[in-house]
Amino acid sequence: MAGAATRIGERARCAAPDGAAQVRTAERTAAQDSDMPLRGASALARKRFVRRDGLRDLPGIGLRGPALRMPAAHEIAPEGARFIQRSFSNAAGHRSYKLLIPSRTHGHPLPLIVMLHGCTQSPDDFAAGTRMNFAAEAQGCFVVYPEQPSGANPSRCWNWFRTGDQQRDGGEPSLIAGITRQVMQDHAIDPKRVYVAGLSAGGAAAAIMAATYPDLYAAAGIHSGLACGAARDLPSALMAMRQGGAAPAAARSAVVPTIVFHGDRDTTVHPANGDQIAQSTNGRGTASVARGRVPGGHAYTRTVLTDRGQVTSEHWIIHGAAHAWSGGSPAGSYTDPNGPDATREMLRFFLAHARG
Repeated sequence: MAGAATRIGERARCAAPDGAAQVRTAERTAAQDSDMPLRGASALARKRFVRRDGLRDLPGIGLRGPALRMPAAHEIAPEGARFIQRSFSNAAGHRSYKLLIPSRTHGHPLPLIVMLHGCTQSPDDFAAGTRMNFAAEAQGCFVVYPEQPSGANPSRCWNWFRTGDQQRDGGEPSLIAGITRQVMQDHAIDPKRVYVAGLSAGGAAAAIMAATYPDLYAAAGIHSGLACGAARDLPSALMAMRQGGAAPAAARSAVVPTIVFHGDRDTTVHPANGDQIAQSTNGRGTASVARGRVPGGHAYTRTVLTDRGQVTSEHWIIHGAAHAWSGGSPAGSYTDPNGPDATREMLRFFLAHARG
């Protein structure tokens, strides 16, 4: 839908089209003790995990730690690609964003990936930690990173827990959708291959975008996040983060195909939230479960739901992992380099799906 204008009044709070069956419950290892320390991560990653409780810490959604150096340019984007800054405004406000333009456009429309950072992070930091720009350059994709300013949230979190930011054509979803459409207007983007992904608060925001804009995004990737509508205010957000938040009935029908990553020792966003997202994903059919281990790293359980030959969801449970981007680079914050590689697997999942 390149160039399509937002239709005022077409609102849907955490809802998607009717008619999709609820998916089967994915097999998952029982939740671990929420106070279990991070194991297997690098020393740098362990330093970044600081558990704090209380309402004053909610906006940080666990992404707290010592100040880190700014990543170098070569850690953010590959040589030959351009990483430019732009901005977008609408009635809901103003947001800056960074855009990766791959070095080769191949003369035809390319996929676009929308990446939503976690709290305290920036587009540069998130790009360096996930290395999505490098994976996208290799595959020929654009990547856009909307930036949440401190004026919107003191810890630069997407406000996933506010009802006004959980609906179509309003609040932060309208800004993220507006940025997506602006990039589609300004560049050669394939409107059938536009995707959204995020970490933590950004993962919760990605779940909202998938639920409220299924006509814009072909698939979603949610890492250590929460389902759309899992909270409606600060107290319910704390509850959802600590023990899991159920998505409302309206969000349990169809959303876009979704890949979920969550560590089973995440003491910031309870692993039950990954289950909730997987259960609210569009699809009917058969679930298959595979287990593996990254050499020298984490074991994982991967549950794939297939409907009529099409994969509609994947749920990756990373055993022993805490609240961090799986397989990420220590050049960015809140990463666990002991894998599996969430960036590579998300991009694979995305490119296997086209809208319509």
